[in-house]
Amino acid sequence: MSLTDEASHSLVGVIRMPDKVESPVRAILKRVVGAMAALLLAVLIVYLDRDGYRDVNEDGVSLLDAFYYATVSLSTTGYGDITPASSTARLVNVLVITPLRVLFLIVLVGTTLEVLTERSRQALRIQKWRRVVRDHVVVVGYGTKGRSAVAALLGDGVEPGSIVVVDTVQESLDAATAKGLVVVHGSGTRNDVLRVAGAARARAIVVAPNRDDTAVLITLTARELAPKAMIVASVRERENEHLLKQSGADSVVVSSETAGRLLGMATATPTVVAMVEDLLTPDAGLAIAERDVEPGEVGGSPRHLSDIVLGVVRLGKLYRVDAPEADAIEPGDRLLYVKKVTPAGE
Repeated sequence: MSLTDEASHSLVGVIRMPDKVESPVRAILKRVVGAMAALLLAVLIVYLDRDGYRDVNEDGVSLLDAFYYATVSLSTTGYGDITPASSTARLVNVLVITPLRVLFLIVLVGTTLEVLTERSRQALRIQKWRRVVRDHVVVVGYGTKGRSAVAALLGDGVEPGSIVVVDTVQESLDAATAKGLVVVHGSGTRNDVLRVAGAARARAIVVAPNRDDTAVLITLTARELAPKAMIVASVRERENEHLLKQSGADSVVVSSETAGRLLGMATATPTVVAMVEDLLTPDAGLAIAERDVEPGEVGGSPRHLSDIVLGVVRLGKLYRVDAPEADAIEPGDRLLYVKKVTPAGE
């Protein structure tokens, strides 16, 4: 059966929604405190009504006897050597001790109940998420490239909850969950996995696997599901770039050549590499951004603006600032410029 045909509760192991992580020590301490509170309350009730209880030794019920009776009663052991004799004591056992016994058992088996509750809660959240998710970003592959892509998205102001990571490595999914991202366990080459990730309604899909052939297959599958989404793919070798574009990628980044060029530049001009790194980091220093032109800028030259303009985007095509087409700004253009994110040195 396809994943898209599964009910929400069946996808709990496939989709994982971000949640607050509680310390295991704190969770255990909360259960211990709850169990001790129930036990002490039972001891107090029995001791205050000790005259209503009969001990087989017929020497009265002491505080220690009250602890003993509360312990064996709440743990459902019930030896029967101390029993409620008066009507009041029996009524208290029915109305108070029995509920405390149930509470005590719930606390003791809290781990199992918590797992069941968590699965139910996750199923409800998954059902709601699948119904409303749209205009999000799907990142297929959470290795080095995928993590860097997510970091750039987060630095650019994208909410963690609107990023969906698809991967088959559990450690990678755990790392993504820790950042508050929605994760889907499965291969991005599978149609049903991308459907579960909401690729059909995504605004962008980032393809960042470790192999070029896998990237081609993921891109083909993603383009079939999302004909209008922006698909950005990473490829290791330049010779495979055209395969990604033929498969439907809007933009292809050749990772090996880009890294090689930076390495070569670093041998002669390391400061240039530092500046490039700064421009590629959206949450610090300087960053490359895109914005709409303002009405007062139409007709003017992008070189005369206060912003450092790198290019003009017109009808989806980029013209460098030194191109003849970029001599004058036209209505509907967008400007690619350098913006200041944080003061220098901070």
